[in-house]
Amino acid sequence: MPLIRVPSAYRPVLANRLFRRLTLGFGVSYLGDGMSFVAVAWLAIELAPPGSVGLWVGAAVAACTLPGVVGALAFGRLLRRVPAKRLLLADNALRCVLLGAVPLCWLAGLLSLPLYVTLLALSSLLHAWGSAGKFTLLAELLPGEQRLAANTLLSSLAFAATIAGPAIAGVLVTYVDAALVLGLDALTYAFLAVLVVRTRLPERDPNAHVSPADPLPEPDPDAQVSPVDRTAARGGLALLRSHPELFGLLALTWFFNFLYGPVEVALPLHVTGDLHAPGTLLGLYWMLFGIGAMLGGLATGALRQLPLWPVTIGVVIGWGLCLLPFWFDVPVPVTVAGFALGGMIYGPFVALSVTLMQTKAPPQHLTAMLAARSAVLLTASPIGTALGGPLTSALGPRPTLGSSGLATVALGLVAGTLLLLSRHRKRPAPVTPPQWRPDSPTGP
Repeated sequence: MPLIRVPSAYRPVLANRLFRRLTLGFGVSYLGDGMSFVAVAWLAIELAPPGSVGLWVGAAVAACTLPGVVGALAFGRLLRRVPAKRLLLADNALRCVLLGAVPLCWLAGLLSLPLYVTLLALSSLLHAWGSAGKFTLLAELLPGEQRLAANTLLSSLAFAATIAGPAIAGVLVTYVDAALVLGLDALTYAFLAVLVVRTRLPERDPNAHVSPADPLPEPDPDAQVSPVDRTAARGGLALLRSHPELFGLLALTWFFNFLYGPVEVALPLHVTGDLHAPGTLLGLYWMLFGIGAMLGGLATGALRQLPLWPVTIGVVIGWGLCLLPFWFDVPVPVTVAGFALGGMIYGPFVALSVTLMQTKAPPQHLTAMLAARSAVLLTASPIGTALGGPLTSALGPRPTLGSSGLATVALGLVAGTLLLLSRHRKRPAPVTPPQWRPDSPTGP
């Protein structure tokens, strides 16, 4: 009798040899990204002069995300009809070459801060297109009834990488070097690229009959592969503006992600500047955050019914409260425990906000509204991260983390107040039944 019983929904997916091969590559690549999450900021700290560490760390972290936004919006006309496999391969090859150049330049003594940020920025230019290509490739590889299970497996791998990657990187940046960690990340992209090249999609018979009852038709090879559907996004944004509750949800989500951005810059500077601690502590912070996020997401998903709006606003306020201890000179275990608790609170937010939109949006407009949501939120965290550098340089790491928490709490309180006011306005006034009079012709 096997020790591990695979749920029935995943058995057909895992029986697909090509999917198993790609999943191995994605898992290795996710692990490399988890290690880079720590190494990118740590190498910027090592290279930056003392007076401008915050600015350079913010620039390095933002360079890993913001150019991807630019690439998603700027290359639509050029890349939207490129086959999914080529998009994924181009993203992997670009990241492999440019991230691999970081340790080579470091070993040659040529790695300067401007060169470092430039290499990071160029490496992420096609990342949104690579992500779109990845999910489109899976849609071409698997039938419709297996895609949910496949996407769930990949998201679980990504969650696991946020736990293992920072822990491994924390040890490596302490005892080896951060530049070599980025070289390992480059090798993970090379590994994935080799598996993508070796993947041969099954031949499709163009004359094959498709039943009208089929829930998901086979993908059109000429269909657009794009991280942002601009037409749907524009229409969805107009629809959201006509639904104040959903537009308010979008605004809350944007500012919540925006206020999270400075945390990625200030936390490594807090570890090195305020605490004078090694990289293992930074890895511990992010590892426990990832564990908390996974547990919080699984616990929330197991609950059948939740008051979505109150819980969503409670997540915003709770995450902000968990950041407030950083403002004070408290023992490190207190902030470590608070960050782990914060991950548990933060983890369910995406699922809650999407479910809330799915529940409140008119079904015929849901696709367009979700496209608008994706397009708008694409900018939130990268802009917050970019502003995190100047903010940390001006205030310091501890006040930046505390200010982010305080602003997040204020955001949640404002959202809660507006929710109460809107529900009070919607509450119908009590109806007084008409009083019968003796002279009434209709009687009581």
